[in-house]
Amino acid sequence: MDPQGDTEDLGLGAVARRRAASARERADRAEATARRHELLAAQPGREFHAQIARTHRRTAECHRASARLQDSFALRASAWTGERDTRPRFMTVVAEACGTGSAAVSLLDTEQNQLAFAVSDQRSRAAQDLEYVLGEGPGQDAASQRRPVRVSGAGIEARWPGYGPSLISLGIASVAAVPLRTRDSCIGSLTVFDPRPAVARPARLAEVAAALTRIVLLDPDADPDLYGGTDIRATVHQATGMLSVMLGCSVADALALIKARAFAEEVSPDTVARRIVHGDRKLM
Repeated sequence: MDPQGDTEDLGLGAVARRRAASARERADRAEATARRHELLAAQPGREFHAQIARTHRRTAECHRASARLQDSFALRASAWTGERDTRPRFMTVVAEACGTGSAAVSLLDTEQNQLAFAVSDQRSRAAQDLEYVLGEGPGQDAASQRRPVRVSGAGIEARWPGYGPSLISLGIASVAAVPLRTRDSCIGSLTVFDPRPAVARPARLAEVAAALTRIVLLDPDADPDLYGGTDIRATVHQATGMLSVMLGCSVADALALIKARAFAEEVSPDTVARRIVHGDRKLM
């Protein structure tokens, strides 16, 4: 079933509750399979079943975490009055599950180019835009290195000389990021931001990231759009192509020019891109 059409037909809350129920059913099946292999592992010469059982236990835990996120979103969505400005964001419950107020997820292609992103609030949106424009930050490090990143205080500026000072100016004192990993690849990263010096607990962040990976990619009812909360930088890609043709430069150089203008003017790259698409010739 198409996730977007499903959401429009049934309503956000109803869809979230159905997905939560499906996640719990998958968790029950994984746990049942784990129990069978645990029994087999107790037999002489069949110890390898213990590893299979542990794999299914981890899968079940991931499905449970996914169900909790869906349940939390269902509560918010059920209270939504339908006004566009108050539409609930799935990333808000992701941030809460991580123990912070601001979170962003970035979805990447195999060459680490950002395909889409979703945020919980304006602070995480500003931080995500900065990372996209400057080409450095916790999300990119976590995805490219495929390992967790945790930085706070003065370490933020020391690690990212360009990104760090701007991040601190947003009132952020600590940041943590983890990769969104599949069996063979990494599809992006989850980053949390906090005005407090303490960062989210690594175990909790890893659990939420694993659940989020299933929600956006691996589950039968996967929803990369996150209930309409995912932004695709389509306008930026369109403007980059236009600028490349008009200036006779490479696409990479055109994108770099858009990002540079966005940083200089302290606006989002989408704002600069919209001006180009609508006929602004300042960059041409």
